[in-house]
Amino acid sequence: MSANALYAQHVYDNNYSDNNDGGFKKENVFIGGAISLGFASGSFAAGANPEIGYSVAQWLDAGLVFNINYYSQTYYNYDGSTAYKASNFNYGGGAFLRAYPVPFLFLSIQPEYNWTNFSYKDIDAPSQTYNAASLIGAIGYGQRIVGQGSYFFSIGLDLLANKYSPYVDGYGHAYPIIRGGFDIYLKPSKKPRPSGLQL
Repeated sequence: MSANALYAQHVYDNNYSDNNDGGFKKENVFIGGAISLGFASGSFAAGANPEIGYSVAQWLDAGLVFNINYYSQTYYNYDGSTAYKASNFNYGGGAFLRAYPVPFLFLSIQPEYNWTNFSYKDIDAPSQTYNAASLIGAIGYGQRIVGQGSYFFSIGLDLLANKYSPYVDGYGHAYPIIRGGFDIYLKPSKKPRPSGLQL
């Protein structure tokens, strides 16, 4: 059993990179992204998050992410009736680090900067534009095969909770950010992998 395990690890390392010079490896570059969904009392958010990244190691990815999001919030009177509705459209970008402590589970940190346009319904108020920094911490589940592709699902929160963040409701509370997505590598590996060692 010991001999077999050592052999399997050797095969995996060869598949992870066709080049053993320690330099940049095109087959470790991936593109893809996620869709996002968030909700809280009286609020709703949805968006798309295209990304480009690089598998630095078997357990670590890093890259850039771009955001397009829509958010709406309903404000209520004391008697429970609707006072007015506000909605916003935001765009921005940032970077991410995604670490896999075990093959099917990852932790990620994602600093972002977003610009948001607010508009209102049922009240006479002009639209406004704000910008804010965010820091999304998340935990996720997925399958990842370096050189081929991956899919993932995650749930996170904006740890900064800036009042102009697109991930915070109208009362200043950060709401859960639920995302599901996939990535594909630019040069898929053509070598078979041992099934027991897939990430």
